[in-house]
Amino acid sequence: MRALIVTADDLGLHPGMAEGAIRAHREGIVTACSVVANGVAFEDAADRLRDTPSLEVGVHLTLVEERPMTSIRFPKKYTSFVPLYLARMITISAIERELRAQIERVMSTGLQVTHLNGHQHLHLLPRVFGAVVRLAREYGIGYVRIVDDYGGVARPLSMRALSALGRRAKLRGGTNDRTIGVAIAGHLRDVTPLLDHAEGVTELVTHPGVGVTGYTWGYDWDRETAALCTPGLREELRARSITLIAPSQVSCCNRENK
Repeated sequence: MRALIVTADDLGLHPGMAEGAIRAHREGIVTACSVVANGVAFEDAADRLRDTPSLEVGVHLTLVEERPMTSIRFPKKYTSFVPLYLARMITISAIERELRAQIERVMSTGLQVTHLNGHQHLHLLPRVFGAVVRLAREYGIGYVRIVDDYGGVARPLSMRALSALGRRAKLRGGTNDRTIGVAIAGHLRDVTPLLDHAEGVTELVTHPGVGVTGYTWGYDWDRETAALCTPGLREELRARSITLIAPSQVSCCNRENK
C-alpha cells in the first residue's frame, strides 16, 4: 500500500498561514497541519482549527526564530543553535522543558494533537529526537515526522545530511518512510512530479498561505496554496493507487504493509 500524508507547516506564525492550510484542506489535498505554539498568531490558528475538526493538528516544535515559552534563551538561528547543541552548551533537559511547554499549550486549547515535527527539522538531532519520542509517548501522540527526502531539483549536502539524520531517527510504526517537498520548501509549483517518489507511507511537507508578509524566507505561500488545490489531484492519486491519509492513520497503514 502507498499512502500519502499532506501536511501544512507553520500555522501560528501569521494568520495567512492558517488561512492557506485550511483552504488547501477544504479545496485541495492537505490532511494535516502543524502549529507553532509560540507563534504570534497562535490564538488565531487555534480558533480556526477548532472550527475545522477534519484537519488533523500537530505541534511544530520550535527552538529557533520565535520567543521560547520557558526561561531558556535559545539562539535565534539554527546555524547558531546546532554548534551549541554539538558542544553540549544547551542541555537536553532545557530543550525538553521547552518542547513540553509547547505541546501543552496546543493541547490546552482543546485541539487533539496527533503528530509532532520540528521547525527547521531540529527535532531530528539525535538527543533532541530522543526527548521528542519520550514526550510523544508521554502525551499519547502517535506519529513523529522523519525527513528522508526525494524528488527535489537537487540534493545539496545539507539535504543529504538532514535525510541521513532522518534515516537514523526512524521509529517502529509511528512515523513515515520518506518525505517529499522538503528540498523545495516554499517553492512547490506542481505536486504531480513528486508523486513519482511516493513509497510506503510518504509525507508531503508543504507551506501554504494567503497574503503572508513579514518574512524574508523567499517563500511563495500563495502559489503553494494554489498548487495544493489544483483540480484533479485527488483523481491523480487514485490513478496511482496512492491513498490520502492523516497521521493518526499511520499505525494502521504500517500493519497493512507488513
